[in-house]
Amino acid sequence: MNRIVKQLFKHALALTAYLVLSSCGSSNMLQKEIALRFHPFVKVEKTIPIDSVMSDLLHVPVSQREDSLVPYMLNGGMPAYNFHFQKVAYTYRSPSGKKFRVRLWVSPDYLSVGNNEKFVRMPLTPQSAQLVADTFHALLPTTKMVDEIYKAASVKLAPVPLTENRDSLATFIKHNEIIEDQLKRKIPDGIVAGIKKDVVQSNAVFENPKSNRVAIYGWHQLNGIPIQPLYTGHVDWYVDYSHGIRLIYEKMSINNKIYFVKDVLNDPELSGSICDESNCKLMRYVPGK
Repeated sequence: MNRIVKQLFKHALALTAYLVLSSCGSSNMLQKEIALRFHPFVKVEKTIPIDSVMSDLLHVPVSQREDSLVPYMLNGGMPAYNFHFQKVAYTYRSPSGKKFRVRLWVSPDYLSVGNNEKFVRMPLTPQSAQLVADTFHALLPTTKMVDEIYKAASVKLAPVPLTENRDSLATFIKHNEIIEDQLKRKIPDGIVAGIKKDVVQSNAVFENPKSNRVAIYGWHQLNGIPIQPLYTGHVDWYVDYSHGIRLIYEKMSINNKIYFVKDVLNDPELSGSICDESNCKLMRYVPGK
């Protein structure tokens, strides 16, 4: 068990005591839970210069790149900013006419390697993305979540597609530099969107006649229309510069009641609040596959 995971486990004991004693509203409770849960992570950011990490990996084969990147990320090599989860609030009306006040907590930007001073948004295979999500009590988004996140974003940037060497680390870095220029090299307040396609959870991967697929969706334009409809045509080891990993915290609230997101996805009455596909059952990629 790595250092970060051990610290998160220790803090889970204090977290459990807090939740038992707390009597505040669900939104405040979850906000405080998130702050407590990720407190140990934000205090132990790696100090290894990100330029050095990227330089070492620049010529590493794609198949081996994540063997180095993921342990680095799980041991603190991510900006604390990634864990400043933001609330996404909206209203959903079910087919039966019931009204639901939905609250999700999502990472403000796509997963990155580095620290708050300098980082690179890092595309990952779905298996690695699932491992990171599992480690940090999170899930990958559905297409509906991606849409709601875009609507709620305080910073919406115009997509900048690239066409050459799309799966190379050099292109990942180049695209990150373009995004940083758009942001004027400042960490924005709130949620930033419009900069990547999302790796999403979707049972559509099982409907593709070819096995071992990854589902991607999004990259909304300024008119609100995504460049990428839900797509399962790529094999699950494929990853390119346009793919982004956004975390969804494992708990949410509906009408001021706290639920696990996985339970909402598996509930016929509630699932439509966070999923707009015909099959909304929880879908996971298999880490380490």
